Amino acid sequence: MSFLKKGIAILIGSLLLSLGINLFLYPNELLDGGMIGIGLIVNYLWGFETGLTIIICSIPIFIIAWFRYRTYFYNSIHGLLISSFFIDLLAPLRTVHLSNILQSPLVSSLIGGCLVGIGIGIMLKFETSTGGTDLLAQFISDLFSVNVGIAILIIDTIVVSLGGLLISHETLLLSLITIFVVGISTSLMTMRIIHY
Repeated sequence: MSFLKKGIAILIGSLLLSLGINLFLYPNELLDGGMIGIGLIVNYLWGFETGLTIIICSIPIFIIAWFRYRTYFYNSIHGLLISSFFIDLLAPLRTVHLSNILQSPLVSSLIGGCLVGIGIGIMLKFETSTGGTDLLAQFISDLFSVNVGIAILIIDTIVVSLGGLLISHETLLLSLITIFVVGISTSLMTMRIIHY
């Protein structure tokens, strides 16, 4: 796979992910799971930049990856940096007024989750990712022989539950819908088509 194709996948995936966060999740205080969710929680509570928070919180995981999972490190570092950069670069879109239908919290959780999931799926299809808790889930999977998908689901549920406690019950319920839609969208993007 060429470096150029992987670079284009990271750019397109990061752009879609950032649009989903800034146009749909952020205006309704919705969360995604993992490091993105942690970055959003920190932003909602204290106003720190979401992308920068994601990078800072990911440092310990990437240090472990450097020493124990060098391939994961190389496949994720570019996705982490570029997607975090795009999240903060496109932050002014948070004030764009969309139609009332598109800005309703439920519709925003569905559309935002879909855009985030497609963005992540595009990156995964080209063997890259945003790193963060995906790497953490891989470590847990290797250590405890747990399915990596189950580990991601557990981490995402913990992050969203924490955000729901700190922000609001509505945030919790709608964010659970968001992570479900992210999971479905990512799965559909990474499915292999079997030819007979």
